[in-house]
Amino acid sequence: MAEENLNQPRPLGGQVSPSGQAGLTIFQKDLIISAAVGLLCALLILPIAQNFAIKQSWALSLLVVLPILSVLGMWLTYLIATKIKVVYQLAKFVLVGALNTFVDWGILNLLIFLTSIASGYLYMVFKGASFLIATVNSYYWNKFWTFKKLSLEGGASEEKTGKEMLQFFVVSVIGFLLNVGIATLIVNVWGPQWGIGAVRWANVGAFAGTLAGMTWNFLGYKLIVFKS
Repeated sequence: MAEENLNQPRPLGGQVSPSGQAGLTIFQKDLIISAAVGLLCALLILPIAQNFAIKQSWALSLLVVLPILSVLGMWLTYLIATKIKVVYQLAKFVLVGALNTFVDWGILNLLIFLTSIASGYLYMVFKGASFLIATVNSYYWNKFWTFKKLSLEGGASEEKTGKEMLQFFVVSVIGFLLNVGIATLIVNVWGPQWGIGAVRWANVGAFAGTLAGMTWNFLGYKLIVFKS
């Protein structure tokens, strides 16, 4: 089945929509999606800012700042991608990765804020729940935006789609084990260090888990699940 990679840059004036009809170009749609991702990230930062006692005015300013930065970043990588094509897809992956991170951390911090529980068995449950929600979010964004391809001969077969989903969730489960395992090790086994409070240390654990999980997921999605 022939497919066209939608992540390859084209001249600004030469893009058309996948249907071939007049309307927004693929690049214009990517800019709109980038702004939406930035806005979602800003919204998810709000519960994190609450637990870190960050000024509300600063957190609210991100509702404007992050969409603008996301669009500018996508525009710049588009220009760079005329020389290095993979950069454009990498920019999408980074944006989706940032969104997944804030879905994970935002839900975790919301649960901590609502329950005042930042360690122990329930922390592991909270971290697992937040990561699983972020994983579902990750699949749809990576499938239909980051690694999206335009089929020139119809849609993908059910067999191919099923295999792809199975591969995605196997890779994600390994990432899940790395993410939750490392976060739990740092929070529950090592415990707070260097005078850092329990809530902030919980986010240190979340950061370490996210870093390990995202590194594994990038390699797995790129080389196994959505390989060209």
